[in-house]
Amino acid sequence: MKLRTAGVAAALASTLLLASCSDGDGETADPSASASAETEQSAEATAPPEPTEEDVAALEAVEVTGEPGEEPELSYDSIEVSVPTSRVVDEGDGAEIAEGMKVTMQYVAYDAAGERIGSTWETDAPESFFFGEANYSLLTDPLAGQQVGARILIANPTYDAESNPTTVVNLIEVTDVVEVPTRAEGEAVEPAEGLPTVSLADDGTPSVEIPDGYEAPDELVAQTLIRGDGAEVSADQTVRAHYTGWTTDGEVFDSSWERGEPASFSLQAVIEGWTEGLSGQTVGSQVLLVIPAAQAYGAEESEDNELAGQDLIFVVDILDAS
Repeated sequence: MKLRTAGVAAALASTLLLASCSDGDGETADPSASASAETEQSAEATAPPEPTEEDVAALEAVEVTGEPGEEPELSYDSIEVSVPTSRVVDEGDGAEIAEGMKVTMQYVAYDAAGERIGSTWETDAPESFFFGEANYSLLTDPLAGQQVGARILIANPTYDAESNPTTVVNLIEVTDVVEVPTRAEGEAVEPAEGLPTVSLADDGTPSVEIPDGYEAPDELVAQTLIRGDGAEVSADQTVRAHYTGWTTDGEVFDSSWERGEPASFSLQAVIEGWTEGLSGQTVGSQVLLVIPAAQAYGAEESEDNELAGQDLIFVVDILDAS
């Protein structure tokens, strides 16, 4: 994703769950329009490996004590699994988890020897993610079809600080789910004259018409096109957004709409024009950003980045911030 100056997973990997569970490379998922046309054979080739009988038995031996809503205690002498393995401890009775929902959870983690590593209950910092996104892919299968209140054990083979193979066990409890809009919703705002004109397809995909001879201003333009009624976004938050980016000659260089999935990223891990331009906007808003090169990828051209030295145009739908 060209917006990043640092991978999203770099910010998330410091959290306990992803340090023990992540199997990705930190990039946002990049599904294509043809993904739904994959053959059964290719789907089988990419399916996660099934736990062995020994893996299942190892996780079944983990004893969980404690009431739902409180940090549980996990008891076992030692554990080793060959692939990610999960077990439902308690069924939930709340809303069902569905694709794209914002899921909030508490969790505690234990190492292979049965020693507690830490938990979100201890820090009073439940974690949220969007169901189905790549950075939390190990939760996709275990949580599919589950409901709020579910408690799930997940054992994952990983590596310790010395790169030795080990297993980490997480007990996660789903505490809330929220449906997040897929496009900006709110009051239309009349843009200033002379800016690129934005049009929307029926599904919300933006396109722009750039005036002939248009030159981006020397300073950042952050023009609200739709004003949402959600909370105000701050520069230290993680934002979920749909967006498209163009060079000033009208060429699309990046688009979450084309990938078919919104992106989540920290506003501390994107170009300056995004951090400044989205801060102070409200969730639900659509914003036109015209970003001078100095606040994008640098005023000077570079062989390492084709966007360096270029002014850029974005249309951003702010779907969530947390």
